[in-house]
Amino acid sequence: MRALDQAIDLAAAFEASPNPYMLLTPDLRYAGMNAAYLTAVGMSRDQLIGQPLFEVFDAGPGEEAPENLRQLRHSFEKVLATGERDHLALIHYAMPVTGPDGEVHHEDRYWSATHTPLYNASGELVLILQHTTDITELERLRRERVAEPETSAMDLMLGGSVIHRARQVQEANRRLELERNRLVEMFMQAPGFVAILSGPDHVFQMYNSAYGQLLGHRDLLGKTAREALPEVVGQGFFELLDTVFATGEPFEGRNSRIELQRRPSGPPEVAWLDFIYQPVRDDDGKVVGIFVQGHEVTQTVLAGERQKLMIDELNHRVKNTLATVQSIAMQTARSHPDPLTFADSFQQRLLALSHTHDLLTRSHWEGADLRDILEHETSAHGPSRIVLNGPPVALDPASALSFGMIFHELATNAAKYGALSSPEGRVLVDWSVADQTRRTLSVTWRETGGPTVSTPTRRGFGSRLIERSVRHDLAGEAKLGYPDDGFIAELSVPLDRDTEHNG
Repeated sequence: MRALDQAIDLAAAFEASPNPYMLLTPDLRYAGMNAAYLTAVGMSRDQLIGQPLFEVFDAGPGEEAPENLRQLRHSFEKVLATGERDHLALIHYAMPVTGPDGEVHHEDRYWSATHTPLYNASGELVLILQHTTDITELERLRRERVAEPETSAMDLMLGGSVIHRARQVQEANRRLELERNRLVEMFMQAPGFVAILSGPDHVFQMYNSAYGQLLGHRDLLGKTAREALPEVVGQGFFELLDTVFATGEPFEGRNSRIELQRRPSGPPEVAWLDFIYQPVRDDDGKVVGIFVQGHEVTQTVLAGERQKLMIDELNHRVKNTLATVQSIAMQTARSHPDPLTFADSFQQRLLALSHTHDLLTRSHWEGADLRDILEHETSAHGPSRIVLNGPPVALDPASALSFGMIFHELATNAAKYGALSSPEGRVLVDWSVADQTRRTLSVTWRETGGPTVSTPTRRGFGSRLIERSVRHDLAGEAKLGYPDDGFIAELSVPLDRDTEHNG
């Protein structure tokens, strides 16, 4: 009962106070007010309770109206954002007043206001208390005294200087806060990552959105760098921060490799950064913190590595291609002593090599699909005569070049001597991938409907090229069969192997 009595006494004191008081909810709706406030605004409690402040209590006419509304709203928002009391030294309102004739007119009034946050037992901000003091008479006196030519210094001090200084301080604070807000907004929206660390332990005081994104949006404020980024321990970055703090000398890093946990439950990921650690000093020149600024350059570094790899691969491929061309020329010359037939065969084999190069160029030399190579090398014979059956199989550049030459030779031999030399002949190409200890590609080239086949008396260039390419370049096996009803080639090639020096 004692607590209840105290609450009743406080409520009675609140209601009886000669100074206007009112209470607002966090969404700026009226929650309560005392009699002095109702008298000041000329409205009843029923008209105000639960209503939005800025709909009920508008600014009224006059050029200053937008400014006083802005001042009031900004003050309330500051209380909600900071949880701290805010003061308005001087705020002007044109208050509605009902005259003797019943007509409503507006009277200029000047107030000093204090806005105080109120919390519940759980520490939540639940209300804002506004306490206002009517300083209209003092402001009018100041204006009258200033207008008189013989105003004394004492009159100016009593009537105007205090209010004038309060107005100047309030305006200066407003400008400073606006400038601070602009700087904070620029800081938060900076395209690169930015952070401010304080003290020898490098405690996070502030960081922008880009920095939060770099680190997986984890909670950093108030934590030391070592607490906030445990996965970075041992990578040298904390030691650099210690050195910059101790020596006062900035440090700049270029293409620096770092492992960061960029997802809450994910493993550390490799990233590359350009950054600078800049010491922050106090008025006495002592280092008190470090300003961190930089950009992630992971994609640039990876692109550079890919470019170097492609150049190295291109150099390797050019050497291998020249060696292949030399081998083709020598073998073709041996089997075609006639210059005319040599030129034709040599040209066709170079075109086959060129076709596979075209496929690889489209994929930036990252590889080609087995079906694409087959279609490229057999398209001249028509899709109805060559049936392809098998799953997608991605081949590295070296394997793609070898298979391109192999399929060209098979198709050429089929057109000259095998199934494709007969109108009714067809070629069936089947392939599959066995996923055991090592993935193995099996390809079967089967010809049917062509002339009767017999085992050749000597091995030609085509069969030697096929066997050499499969065994040497692809580390596989090739079986060439010559049953009466059609030629068969069975190729078995491992897919999971080191192809760095193959070609």
